[in-house]
Amino acid sequence: MNRRHFFQKLSLVGAPLLALPMLSFENRVFPKTGRLKFITASDGHWGQPGTDYEVAHRELIEAIHREKDVDFVLFNGDLIHDDATLLPEVKGIYDQLQVPYYLARGNHDRVSEAEFFRIMGQPTNHAFPVGDDMGAIILDCSNEKGEYRCVDLDLAKTFLDEYADLSHVFVFVHISQNDWTRHGIDCKPLLDLLASYPAVRATFHGHDHDVDGQMIYRGKPFLWSGHFGGSWGNPFPSYRVCEVDASGKASTYLKTIREGVILNAHSL
Repeated sequence: MNRRHFFQKLSLVGAPLLALPMLSFENRVFPKTGRLKFITASDGHWGQPGTDYEVAHRELIEAIHREKDVDFVLFNGDLIHDDATLLPEVKGIYDQLQVPYYLARGNHDRVSEAEFFRIMGQPTNHAFPVGDDMGAIILDCSNEKGEYRCVDLDLAKTFLDEYADLSHVFVFVHISQNDWTRHGIDCKPLLDLLASYPAVRATFHGHDHDVDGQMIYRGKPFLWSGHFGGSWGNPFPSYRVCEVDASGKASTYLKTIREGVILNAHSL
């Protein structure tokens, strides 16, 4: 691997809107004291033939356990690779975590909503409170056939209305609902809806294995967490950390799993 290229960021493929420049670490991107800290990781593709998916998952869990004061982990889609019978296996891996975890369904998680809930114990559309005044919303964007879909806009609005008075709301959607990446889809009404809620601080995506930066739409950041499994995309498996400090300032940064190198960071 070209090490010089390895540490150069930002990977944004085919974006009509440019990402904001990476913020200097000297500008206090990272909070001093913790009020919330979560990790999101995407595209583990448990069971994909020809890949070291067991090693990839073990290394991710080890990296998460090296982090301090993590409140929860969110696996943002493509938990498995096409074969629905693999879902109980990957749940057993997630259950090794020492912190709570939540799940989004991706296009390679080819299982029905009912079966997903039966096995994983979580719905494919899900909203949950975080602490006293924050919340997270998971919006489903695929189906049992693995099709790319716009999220249910009415359901998204219901969740957003419920959490409108919170200080911070974080949204998770596996497939980008804008066609600013090669594998996104044009569902801009969702972006406009998210932009209309001041409490929404950021939306997090997986799916695009070769995208691991930030894009902005009407002042709202949309961030990718790269990938930690699968046979394609960037050669550096990674996960994204988001933190909110005691004053309410939020920030996020992407880290390599093996080296723990911070690849990019943004204030939210």
